[in-house]
Parts: sequence; C-alpha cells; structure tokens
Amino acid sequence: IAAPAPLLALAVALRVLNCVLVRTSFVPDEYWQSLEVAHRMLFVILNIHNYGYLTWEWANSLRGYSYPLIFASIYKVLQLLGKDDVQLLIWVPRLAQAVLAAFADVKLYLLVQHLENAETAKCVFFCQLCSWFTWYSCTRTLTNTMETILTIFALSYYPIKGSKMGNSCKYLALVALAIVIRPTAVILWMPLVFSHFLQEQRKADLILQNCIPVGLVTVGTSLIIDRVFFGEWVVVQLNFLKFNVLRNLGTFYGSHPWHWYFTQGLPVILGAHLPFFIHGCVLAPKRYHIFLVAVIWTVVVYSTLSHKEFRFIYPVLPFCMLFCGYSLKHLKAWKKSAASFLLLSNLLPALYTGLIHQRGTLDVMSHIQQLCHNSDQSQAFVFIMMPCHSTPFYSHVHCPLKMRFLQCSPDLMGNANYTDEADVFYSNPPGWLNKEFYNDTLLPSHLILFNVLEQEISPFLALRGYEKTATVFHTHVPQGRVGSHIAVYRRKAEMNH
Repeated sequence: IAAPAPLLALAVALRVLNCVLVRTSFVPDEYWQSLEVAHRMLFVILNIHNYGYLTWEWANSLRGYSYPLIFASIYKVLQLLGKDDVQLLIWVPRLAQAVLAAFADVKLYLLVQHLENAETAKCVFFCQLCSWFTWYSCTRTLTNTMETILTIFALSYYPIKGSKMGNSCKYLALVALAIVIRPTAVILWMPLVFSHFLQEQRKADLILQNCIPVGLVTVGTSLIIDRVFFGEWVVVQLNFLKFNVLRNLGTFYGSHPWHWYFTQGLPVILGAHLPFFIHGCVLAPKRYHIFLVAVIWTVVVYSTLSHKEFRFIYPVLPFCMLFCGYSLKHLKAWKKSAASFLLLSNLLPALYTGLIHQRGTLDVMSHIQQLCHNSDQSQAFVFIMMPCHSTPFYSHVHCPLKMRFLQCSPDLMGNANYTDEADVFYSNPPGWLNKEFYNDTLLPSHLILFNVLEQEISPFLALRGYEKTATVFHTHVPQGRVGSHIAVYRRKAEMNH
C-alpha cells in the first residue's frame, strides 16, 4: 500500500515543526554517543581539524560506529558543499531524524489500515502524533529514537495473521539493524521473532534463507565499519551486553526499584494515553496479543536491570499506540471528546518539556560559539564546571577551542574506593580549584557553572578576577548539583596578561 501524499506531507510538516519546538536537553547520550562521535570521525580522522572527544565507552569499545556514521555522512555532505556552519551541524541531523520519524508515523498508519480499516488507522495515527513523549524524543539523535523508528518499520513487515504485507527478509533486516545500533533491541523482538518461528511452516527455510543471510550481512557490515574506525576487530554488541547486563555496571549511573517501569516509567511516557491503552488491550482481537506480550516482556526484562530510564522503554510506545487507537475508534459517541482530551492533555507536557525544561545547557552553547569568532580564540580556555556531560561539546562549537569538563568515567578496574573526578570536585569545590589551578597561567578564561555552585566558590572567583557575563535559564525544578540557572564567568582581560 502506497502512502497517500497528503498524509506524508502532513506527517513531515508536523515532525519538522516538532523538531523546531524541541529546544531542550534530555540525556547526554543524545550528543555524546552520536553527534560528538560523528564530528570527531569526520574532522579528526580525516585530519581536517585536530580536535574532538570520545567518552570512555568508545575507549572500551562498548559502542559501534554504525549509527554515528549516518551523522558523519551528513557532516561530510555539508562540508563538501562548504556549508559546515555550526548551526547547520546542529540542526540538519535533527531534521533528518524528524523526517525519518514522519515516515515511521505513516508506516504505522498504513499497517493499521491494512490490518483493520482506514478509520482505525486514523485513530492510531492520531494517538501516535499527539503522544507527548514521542514528540519529546522522536527528533533527538538518540540510539533509542533510531531503535524506535526501525521497530515501526520492522513492524510494518512483520508477518502477523491476516497481513499480506508480511516479509520475513525485510522485517528481520530492520530488526538486525536496530540490534546493531542498540543491542538491547533484541529484548523487544525476542517474543515476536519466536512467535513468528512457531507459526512458520517452513522453519528451515526461514533460518537458512532469511535469518542467517540477514544476520551475516548486518553483523558483517557493522564489524567492518567498527574495524575501520577502531583500527582492530571488535564485537561492540557483546561488550555492550557484557558491561550493562552481566557486570551490571550501569548502576554507576543510578539505580531504581524493580517496579519503577510499572509504577512510573510506563505510566509517565504514556501519560493521558494510559486509560486508552488499558481499554484497547481489553478490546483488541486475539491476533494482537503478541504485541501486548512484547510490551510486557520488554518492561519485565528491563525491570531486572537496576539502572532504569524512561527512554529505554520508548520502543514499546508504538505498540501501545496500536491499542490506544483501537480504544479510541470504539468510543463511538465519546470519540470527539476523547480525542480533544488526548490532544489537550498531551499539548502542555509536550510544549513544556520541549521548550522550557532543561534548555539552559543548549542555550549556553551560543556563548561558547561566540569565542570562535574572537581574535584571541587561541587564548580562550573554557572550563565547564557542571555534572559531567551536561552540555554538548565540539559538535555544537565546531572550532578548535580549548575546552574541558569534569570527567566521570566509571571504575572498570574494580577499585574499592574509586571516586570519579566530578565527585572529587563536588566534595570540596574551592579546595579542588585551588589545587588544580595553583598557577595563574593555568586558569581558564571562561567558567560555565550552575548557580548552585556560585556561593561556594565565590571567594575563588573574586580572587582570580572572574566576572559574570551571562545568566542562562535552565529549569524550574533544580535538583542537587543541577541549578535553575547557568552562570557564565569570564576572567577580566587585565588578569589574563
């Protein structure tokens, strides 16, 4: 079934608007596992500029280069066109992600239209478009976003009962691609692939003609890409699973109780869709039970890992939307008011999280970008004194400025009393600063910090001649080391010389 052009145009227009209306930061991985890596791949490996930064995951081969390669290719095209301006480097990858998300929305519509009818498809499409969490996440350069988009594409070729669009080779290739980009995608697809295998008459053909060739091509391609950029043969997917699952080192980034996804994770990302999801699960015909099994199974498996985040279960949202749309269609007399309720109740969280909450760490980058155009760029030294990876880095600056931030790599050696640099700093900021910058020649020209730190280090700032040049709003709900505003300090010129 071909996509009707007006529908596709509507989806693309909405997702581009979506992209423009998301000006906040969500998690560091949005930049540090994609754009920063892509920026370094292109500009450092090709010896164009000698700057860039890779996090500890890359030093330990836990991540693969397949996903950042997409953005590095975009950067390369911009560079060949002579358009590698910092604003384009920031926005073009996000716009590309937005267009992909729009195609995924349409794929979901076509799948439901094929399995049910146009009316149900419209309801599912509507639920998908007004989901606040999808709005918040679908235009971000996160591996979770790409995993979710590929999951929708794979779903549209999944051989479910009554589907004539089922195509084992296509859906398995998309699943394999999702697993290469984010190895945990294997969790969601386990029950679906297993169910397909049980239903399949020609089991040997499925394995020999589809699974094995698809597996060899995708894994082989991913191995070659990683061989090129790591300079040695590595299987990053195994390293990733070993680190996150077997050694459970993800707890370094915080841990939550086992029930968190059921009591907070899923209810929050579903938001106002929750009652419709439950209603849809009750109504949906038996052949959709496998989708519900996939949702529950994924949430249960993720619940066993102590480090939990909202974005980890983002790929189950499209499945939930199928049930929500099914519910909406069956609310005959109430359909209009239910739709209005869904739209209005999702609009506020979507706009608030997209435009206001946690926007400072992106807004402050424009202050750093300005230093690239100053005559004394070589003298500038920016120190980001914030919880580590709070801001993007060179992908949002795009000039060889001297920059540094507080490190926070986890202990991979098993030292009992290991403390990362950020924790050492926060245990005694004035002491750390005086020890680190014992000599005035070592001092940064610019400091960027959350306002919660200002009081504590004010003697250091005064003594070393720093003056505040800007205050940037960040969030209405400051927590711990994260303040409501970000302060930019510059060392006075006469102190610099």
